[in-house]
This record gives sequence, C-alpha cells and structure tokens, in this order.
Amino acid sequence: MNGKPDRVIVVDDDPELRALLRRFLSDHGFDTRAVEGGAALDRELSRNPADAIVLDLMMPGEDGLSICRRLRAAGDMTPVLMLTARGDPIDRIVGLETGMDDYLSKPFEPRELVARLSAVLRRTRGVRDVAPDDVVTVGTLEINLSTRTVTRNGESLKLSSREFALLAALVRSRGRPLSRSQLIERALGRDAEVTDRAVDVQVARLRRAIGDRADEAELIKTVWGVGYVLVSGGA
Repeated sequence: MNGKPDRVIVVDDDPELRALLRRFLSDHGFDTRAVEGGAALDRELSRNPADAIVLDLMMPGEDGLSICRRLRAAGDMTPVLMLTARGDPIDRIVGLETGMDDYLSKPFEPRELVARLSAVLRRTRGVRDVAPDDVVTVGTLEINLSTRTVTRNGESLKLSSREFALLAALVRSRGRPLSRSQLIERALGRDAEVTDRAVDVQVARLRRAIGDRADEAELIKTVWGVGYVLVSGGA
C-alpha cells in the first residue's frame, strides 16, 4: 500500500467491541480511531477527516441512521459502513435511503468487515478502469470519472460514494440497458449482497441527487423487465 493508511473511525456504544474492532482494523493496516457516539464522532471528524466510518445502527440516543442522515444533510459524503444486529431487509433499505454505502449484520466475521471496508474504499477512490481526464457529458451533466465529481449546468452536485459508483457504471454502459444484477456487479462488486429492491432505492436516490425529473427529459430510464439505462444523449 502506497502513501498513508486509510483513516477509519469506528462508532459503537459497546466498549469491548470498539476495542476489538480498533485493534483488528489497525492490525490490518488501517489508521483506526474508535468513539462511542455521534458527539464524539463529530469531534473526531473536526480534528481530522476520515476516509470511512464504521457505524453501529443500534445505539442509545442518536442511532446510526440518525447520524448518517445528519452527516449527509450537512454535505459530508464520507463512506459509511453500517453494522446492524437486525436481519429485516427493511432496515437495510432505510439505511441505503439514508445514504450508507454498505452494511454488515452482526455477528460477523472480522475478515469480512475488512473485505467490505476495503471494497467501499476502492469504490470511493474510483480505481476501476478510470483514465485520467475521463470526463463524460450527458445532457446537462458533466461527470468526471477521474476526480469523481459531477456538475449540472455548471453547479457541483454532492453524491455519496455508492451513488457515484452507480452513476459511473451507467455512464460506462450509456445507451445500453443494465439489469439490476449487472448494475450491482459493476458498481458494487460481484460479492455485494444487495436486493433488487435496494437497487431501486439507490437508483431513486441517484435520480434525486442529479436532479433527474420525470417531467423533463430523463437521463436514467427504467427499462421494464430489464433494469436501467443512461440515455446516451440525455434526451
């Protein structure tokens, strides 16, 4: 690994689990800090921004969903991997709607946490098939796959790492429909455990983030029975 290690903040109200995760992630090359809740996370972020946040869902006071929602509302797009003891798919869908980038159900194998965290960081850095100055214009959107930035009519848009990954996958296949499974694999990785419903939720979030409206010429179209397509000309 070149350069500085990725900086990760673990947020969990269980002191034993915090210590375990900090030690394990540090042993696997991450610069890891561990805090007990949202207020401590805010203080840590104010001192030194993180490359990723591992965030427990069930915490007293401000829970993980509320923290993630607050960060996104403030424009903080730091990738969030949510830890949850719940098995209900609705919780995962709500988490995705809130802006989390991935989730892992407790109990989990620590090595899987490392693998998922590494995958989230790879998506954030945009290392997949990105060429320098790889800029694509679709309608009023300008998408820079190298710098991972998006503008619409010259105005910068804020996308989460997962939203950008979905957009980049659609851009690279623009004009050609992608099934939900293809979109998952190309944007999130072959091992991502994401339901079709969760993909629909994320595409809806992406449409809102880029200002894609049904009463105008849609950029992302639903292809019934197939999946989604980014129209090549934005019309």
